[in-house]
Amino acid sequence: MQEKSAAEVRTELEDGGAELPVDSLLIVEILTRVEERYSIAIPADRQSAEATRSVQAFARAVREAVIERQQS
Repeated sequence: MQEKSAAEVRTELEDGGAELPVDSLLIVEILTRVEERYSIAIPADRQSAEATRSVQAFARAVREAVIERQQS
């Protein structure tokens, strides 16, 4: 896997518009890694699916899951 700088990743995301430049298989891999890393579960519902369309929405969904885990 080729390492990219934060600036390169940001440029790619900005060039891709509001949507994450990933396919569904990569989204599953990202979700799995995030869930394992933060010991959270992101529900497989419509809201979560929509959250994978943008970086900001995805970050919000992960943050909400982390907060929910901390409160339980």
